[in-house]
Order: sequence, then C-alpha cells, then structure tokens
Amino acid sequence: MSRPVRVRIAPSPTGEPHVGTLYTALINEAFARRHGGTFILRIEDTDQSRSTPDSEAKIMDAFAWMGLEWDEGPNKGGPHAPYRQSERKAIYAGYADKLLADGNAFRCFCSAERLESVRAAQRKANIPPQYDGHCLTLPPAEAERRVAEGEPHVLRMKVPRHGACDFTDGVYGAVSMPWASIDMQVLVKSDGMPTYHLANVVDDTAMEISHVIRGEEWMASTPKHILLYTYLGLTPPDFIHLPLMRALDRSKLSKRRNPTSTSWFQAQGYLPEAMVNFLGLLFVRPAEGEEEIMTKAEFIERFDIGSVSKAGAVFDIGKLDWLNARWLRERLTPEDFLNRVIGWASADDKFQLGLESARTRIDKFADLAPLMGFLFTGSVPITRESFPTEKLTEAQVSQILAATFALVEKLPEWTEASLFEAVKAMSVDLGMKARDTTPVLFVAITGSRRSLPLFGSMALLGRSVCRERLRAAVRLFEAVPEVPEDDTDSEPGI
Repeated sequence: MSRPVRVRIAPSPTGEPHVGTLYTALINEAFARRHGGTFILRIEDTDQSRSTPDSEAKIMDAFAWMGLEWDEGPNKGGPHAPYRQSERKAIYAGYADKLLADGNAFRCFCSAERLESVRAAQRKANIPPQYDGHCLTLPPAEAERRVAEGEPHVLRMKVPRHGACDFTDGVYGAVSMPWASIDMQVLVKSDGMPTYHLANVVDDTAMEISHVIRGEEWMASTPKHILLYTYLGLTPPDFIHLPLMRALDRSKLSKRRNPTSTSWFQAQGYLPEAMVNFLGLLFVRPAEGEEEIMTKAEFIERFDIGSVSKAGAVFDIGKLDWLNARWLRERLTPEDFLNRVIGWASADDKFQLGLESARTRIDKFADLAPLMGFLFTGSVPITRESFPTEKLTEAQVSQILAATFALVEKLPEWTEASLFEAVKAMSVDLGMKARDTTPVLFVAITGSRRSLPLFGSMALLGRSVCRERLRAAVRLFEAVPEVPEDDTDSEPGI
C-alpha cells in the first residue's frame, strides 16, 4: 500500500446503535491492525434535528462493550480534532464556496412541497425519484438577489447527464454507474449545515483517510463522492463496500422485523466476546474441523479483506446463541461467570432500581421473583387472551399496541416522565384515556396485568427491549406497522 493505512467508522448519533455498525467497525479495526494503521471514530452529526448526545453516548458504550479500540476520536482527541462534524462547521464553508464559484454547484430555491410533487410524479411514472434540475439554469444574478432577500435555499451539486462514473471497489471490483442515475445531491442545507456528502469528503481528506470501508448500501453514493473529490482537486481514498448483513430469509436485517439494536443484545445477556466471534465468522471461514471459537485478536490475525465474499453475510441468531453458550460454558471460570451475571443484572442500576420499586409491593423476599422477573427475561409469554378486553375491543387493543410501537421510535428522550407524557398524548389522539391504554401496555411489557409501575419499568428495560416486546404483541394482532428506517450499517443516510 502506497500510503499509511487510516480508516474510520462514522456513525450518525440518531438512534440506538445498530448491530451492523458493530459489524462495520470491527472490520475497520481489523483492517487497520492488519496493516499497522490507524482506526478513527468520527461522529457524523450533520443532521442536527435528529442527533442527540444520548445516542452518541450509546455508540461509545456499544463500541466499548465490544472491546473496539479506536486511536483517534471525540473522547481521545488526535491530530485532526475535532472529531464531531457539528464542531467542524466552519471548515466546510470554504469548500462550498469553491464549488459554487467554479460552477460545480448551484443554489436551489425549490420548496419541500414542489420537490415532493416532483417525486410523486416520478414514482407514478415508474422513474427513480431525483431532482429535476429546476434551478440548475437560474441566472447567477437572480440567485444572488434571492439570497440577498433572505429566500430559503440549499446548495446542490452539479452532476453530468452523460457518460458513467467508473471506479474499482475492494470487494466488488470494477463498477460503472451512469451519471444520469445520480441525483443532484444537496450539499449545504438551508440552515448552513453541510450534508453528510460534503462533510464526508472534506473530513476524509483532512483526516488522511486511505480506505473507506462501509456497507454495500453506500455504493450508490460513491459516484457523488468521487465527483466532489474531482471538483475540489482532492485525491479520493480506496473504496471497500461490505456486503449487507441479511436475515435468514435473505431480506435486509431491519429493525422493522428483527432485533438489531446493540442494547438489545446487551440486555439479553450476550457476551461481547461471543458477538465479536460471531461477527468475525462472517468474514473468516474455518476449515472443516477447525475450531470456530476465536478471540478478537485471533480474528484479526486471520482476517483478510481480499477474502470477503460478495454473497453477503447471514445474521443467524441461532448461531450466535450457540457461540454464546460455548463462551459461557467453556471460556468463563466460575468466578468470571458470577461476576458477568451480576454485572449484567446491575447494568444501568436495573437491579437496584427494580428492587426499590418492588419493596412496597411485597410481603416477603420470595415475592420478588414473580414481580421482578420480567426485567431479566428475554421475552414475556403472552397471547391474545392475555390482554384486557372487558372494556376494549381487540381492534382497540391492536390500535394501542401499534401506536405505542411507532411511538418508541419517535420519542427523543427515554425516561419515565417522557414516556408517561407521550403515552398520555397518544391516548388522547386515539380518543381514549391513559387508564384505557396502560393496562394493555402492562401486559405487553411485563407479561402481567399487575406488576411494577409501567413507565418506570419501561425506562429500566430500555428502548430496544420495549420495542421487541411491543413488536411481539403487535404480531399477535396484525402485521408490524411501518416505522422510519434508521438502522444503517455505519454512515448516515443518503
């Protein structure tokens, strides 16, 4: 390799960390270690409306749980600090100005309503939705006048309409994409914040990134990035796109249908060593009869990016269970096992707070297990008959469950107070009172009609566990409702 290896993982702090982010981060670290390089953590928080400190903290916690070790990042500093894009905003303005001055970008004044109308018409005509170039030929003097008058606008990149973008990918080889299929991407939003695409190219250059290793779904963005490198006179990194992790039915591993949050796997009591082992086996295939149990160090020693298959990896939770069981039985001493169990039960003070909540509801210690058991079980055994239907129809029960399942994704803060207020407001929206909806949620979350206080219990269990319990309850009545996808493998959305 002609230049020092420097790779990065660039998660967006907009939700629960996805297991796909661990998958991508592990490969980036392994690649760096195999080549004596540097592994960087960069927080891609250009989406200020959705980025939260809580989500960033969860990303850090998930990486630390996995034993990932980055060399530079927000909490470690480094020669290219800061490592949060929101703190680098001033850096991007000069690049945006150059693109505009060189005629490689243009101001777009189209309203959200107009853009949606265009997309709807394109979808109706079976045309892939993309910007129609409405403001592309706007005279510069008129554009500047409208800017001076304070008219909201964004900055878009110009994209050739003829020919193709040809590049070589480290896994997929020669790739060619027609320029006509590439959208005229927004580069700077109306609030002056750059989008991921511009910030990504600028930061990867500034941080001397040699290889961009990310999920296959970002392949479609690569021509945009290559074009920006060309426009700005910069040298692009090598691109390596990893095949997506898929469910057993080969569908995308999606939180709409599968548990994908790192916090869910932690709450279930999976060992981080087993998770690393499992993800590593998606890239390292032991020979027949060869041991499948391996540490992170052993995985890194055996890892070769050149052997990554285009076929994609299957996330088989049964295989993860098998590996976790072997780690529990074969690799932990009795003392280690005890300490791990205590650490798992005590995480986020769940055991202590659960005990305190239960104290006023028991007559003797033997009452604790049936009262608190739901806090430490993977799922709760419920059927349609478990739910209260004395005052509600099954349709209303289903409606409550579906609305709460959707609410789980949208709630910015996951606290007892915010849950109470959100469910109360949701109840009003459904034309009900909280006393109608909470008995249904008691069953879905605790498996019982009587238990510890509902909203305190939901706060203790965490968003990801509540999501899975609500999903299971919803499935008893109807298909899982659509929720916004935010489960990318590593990088922020297009």
